Amino acid sequence: MTERSEGTRDAARPVDPMGATRRYLSSLGLPERDLGVPPESARRFPDGGQYRVEIPSVEGPSALRAVVEAAREHDVRVHRISQGSGIMLQTDAEIREMLALGAEHDIEICLFVGPRASWDVGVQVTASSGAVGSGSLRGADQLVYGIEDVVRAVGLGLRSVLVGDVGQLWVLGRMKSTGDLPPDLILKSSVSLPAANPATARLLEDLGVTTVNLPVDLSLAQVAAIRAAVDVPLDLYVEGADDFGGTVRYYEVPEIVRVAAPVHLKFTVRNAPGIYPSGHHLEPVAVATARERVRRAAIGLAMLRRYRPDAVESGSSRLLPAGP
Repeated sequence: MTERSEGTRDAARPVDPMGATRRYLSSLGLPERDLGVPPESARRFPDGGQYRVEIPSVEGPSALRAVVEAAREHDVRVHRISQGSGIMLQTDAEIREMLALGAEHDIEICLFVGPRASWDVGVQVTASSGAVGSGSLRGADQLVYGIEDVVRAVGLGLRSVLVGDVGQLWVLGRMKSTGDLPPDLILKSSVSLPAANPATARLLEDLGVTTVNLPVDLSLAQVAAIRAAVDVPLDLYVEGADDFGGTVRYYEVPEIVRVAAPVHLKFTVRNAPGIYPSGHHLEPVAVATARERVRRAAIGLAMLRRYRPDAVESGSSRLLPAGP
């Protein structure tokens, strides 16, 4: 086994802003905190930051413009947006417009592969037992379609794709190594391809993932165990969509940053209609929910600054060195 960089360190914890409340609980004979405090991560983004902000489900240029406007309104630094409807359901002009907006505002634009099992002709993806991952690609043809989706978008200038199939991930990693895809292409694993334990996370990293999406419901101890196993950034929902369990973890943000760094804090909204696959017929909802996700991010960051003011925000969206 090769040596890996040290992911934890023993360091004096900063003054606890919740200390007075914890001491009061102790005076009542109650535990001050959950037993077992996960270790702090010493890993960082390339610029030294501990955390970045990701706004998911930004479905097209109009929603992206709404994110930019809301970020200015709420004074939120958005580092990445991701999109779920798929590359194949956007025109070349729409993709180019999103990339131009991303370049203008230093926002990583991450687009999902278009074909996936949940939109295919099969039914097992909806079965109560033995369901396949919704982001999987069924058969050789869908695998070809998924690769074509990436090749097309890369040709338009995209450098970040969201992948939900482990076989496609393997192929894309090979294509990067052979020069058939740019070396600075970010491969982000989807929450539909969950890394729920350290071994799975390590496997995805070995296959070429450059940023790992975690399930929405992992405990801090479980997140810390995964962090100890991999070097790449982790992506974790602070608020999750209803169809993924709808977790709401705002008070955990300070600890998430402490134990998971470098981490993308992801903010979606509960009680919002599903918009995949999106389009002009759903644009008002896509725009409104994009704005609200940024507002939710502002709430989460305020919580972080209140309870962990020494947390270091990344100043850049860049994750990998630029390709040739």
